[in-house]
Amino acid sequence: MGICWSNQIKAESSPFNTGLNSKHVSTDGTDLSRTNSKASVVSVPPTPRSEGEILQSSKLKSFTMAELRTATRNFRPDSVLGEGGFGSVFKGWIDENSLAAAKPGTGIVIAVKRLNQDGMQGHREWLAEVNFLGQFSHPHLVRLIGYCLEDEHRLLVYEFMPRGSLENHLFRRGSYFQPLSWSLRLKVALDAAKGLAFLHSDENKVIYRDFKTSNILLDSSYNAKLSDFGLAKDGPTGDKSHVSTRVMGTYGYAAPEYLATGHLTTKSDVYSFGVVLLEMISGKRAVDKNRPSGEHNLVEWAKPYLANKRKIFRVLDSRLEGQYSTDEAYTVATLALRCLSTEIKYRPNMNQVVTILEQLQVSNVNGGNQDTNVNGSRTRRKSAGDANPGRTPTAYPRPSASPLYT
Repeated sequence: MGICWSNQIKAESSPFNTGLNSKHVSTDGTDLSRTNSKASVVSVPPTPRSEGEILQSSKLKSFTMAELRTATRNFRPDSVLGEGGFGSVFKGWIDENSLAAAKPGTGIVIAVKRLNQDGMQGHREWLAEVNFLGQFSHPHLVRLIGYCLEDEHRLLVYEFMPRGSLENHLFRRGSYFQPLSWSLRLKVALDAAKGLAFLHSDENKVIYRDFKTSNILLDSSYNAKLSDFGLAKDGPTGDKSHVSTRVMGTYGYAAPEYLATGHLTTKSDVYSFGVVLLEMISGKRAVDKNRPSGEHNLVEWAKPYLANKRKIFRVLDSRLEGQYSTDEAYTVATLALRCLSTEIKYRPNMNQVVTILEQLQVSNVNGGNQDTNVNGSRTRRKSAGDANPGRTPTAYPRPSASPLYT
């Protein structure tokens, strides 16, 4: 592919001190380590250090393998919701109250992620999900219901998100997936920003580290929630300005200073948010080698246009024409530009991002965005939610980092 990185830049992902230090090697055998310094591992509130403490302290249900086989109809192929680099996601059913396995079509729907048996790296990511999602509850974080740890099996049980990932709705073409409307894109951006702001709060101090469209899931009402906490990490505390770790994440989304130094901060997540926001307003992937020369990297190509109100139309998704005002588009574009600043100090924090997006939402509710066409009549193209209202997409996000599109 002309790139020496693997699709997912992973190395060390433990949010807890296990005393293990394994290298991650990409699929082409390239060592992706950028630094040998050890991570500062401190958490507020205190995070359990050992595997046993993490599992015992979580408020999650411990499922048996037999229970999950029953819930998913023995992991039948037609129950698969998605597949990825370190596992598959299956659709299942459990009783709403007892959480016991239920017959298909009864109880509540769940998504069961079954991890491949790929050694310590996969186990670490599995344990990281239990660690973080086991202690957090927030409207914009996917709910982790329980887990299974039995012999070599590692599984996670989540709430089912019927509309799948933001990635599907932004980039899949065809009659089934209609483009998300401008207003829905802003709503999803605000929801995701609230999720990140919660993680970054003084009470939690967690760096998400893999913010991208495939990890943003949508429920039936297009409420967005962050998923996949396998790479999440406790942030710096005290007088520490950053956490030092090997480079990990997904190509196209990682902040430049993190790639260069391995220094991780909450502003690394802010940069990734800027990339996703740019993807949302442009309808283009962060990296796509199928685009014309000079446009392969979305951030590099779009940056010169984002600060110019007369030129931002070159970046905006043409499918959204007539759904936004110039001032509103300019506000979103400049917000993305600030998040993408190469200087960390110029990037806003996520609370500031939330405030700006909330103001835009209030403006829309109050009629501040009068989307009109040349004839003066209001124009609105169909969104994904308008297409086939009696059905919901079956496509589900990959359980690992999305492939690098080149």
